[in-house]
Amino acid sequence: MKINHFQAVLASAAILAAGVLAETLKPRELLASTQPAPNLEASIPKNFGEWHLVPNIGLVTPADPAGYIGEGLEQRIYSQEVARGYSDAAGNVVMFLVAYGPVQNYRLKSHLPEVCYSAAGFRVSAKQVSPLSYQDGAAPLSVSRVVAEKEGRFEPITYWMKVGGDVATGVFDRQIARMKYGLEGLIPDGALIRVSTVGLSEAAAYKIQEKFVRDLLGALPPKDRKFFTG
Repeated sequence: MKINHFQAVLASAAILAAGVLAETLKPRELLASTQPAPNLEASIPKNFGEWHLVPNIGLVTPADPAGYIGEGLEQRIYSQEVARGYSDAAGNVVMFLVAYGPVQNYRLKSHLPEVCYSAAGFRVSAKQVSPLSYQDGAAPLSVSRVVAEKEGRFEPITYWMKVGGDVATGVFDRQIARMKYGLEGLIPDGALIRVSTVGLSEAAAYKIQEKFVRDLLGALPPKDRKFFTG
């Protein structure tokens, strides 16, 4: 089809307008600069309820390549990372990891455990999303559950992600949350919260993990709890 001069001018104007609009709506302000995250190392208790810290627990940690944020400022995806082991009175050991970063955009984003464990040579089962009740009167958390297996190591995992003040369980809702903040001109921060156990059946592992999450969140003051629950 032959395009006349008028149509070509309209098409060029539309492309130019779209480019200007995209640049105008580009998120520029870090949400983390207006709502700083707590100091996770200090705010997460080392002992609470019947749980006490167990040193030298080997956790699978997320990879963290360098990236660029804003005006050429080089940053890491994760600015805080806490990886600990906890044991209860019965000797059950839970591995707990929180990785926080001030920027969640299309280039820098928290890594899903499925990716991290697969990169470490684990076979990872299909994800299931389940509600986890942690406090009377509060809406349950939507958490993801997968099982990672490698050379006899059987590791059920419970995790969820934070994008700004929203809880996300996967790629789609994480993108929706980023878009929501982007329309407000904000670049959201993000966190991965992960709990896992080794040496238990899948059902027993998830039961212990739920208890750990409830006990941990119950031990935190409301301001710090909000960081985890949105």
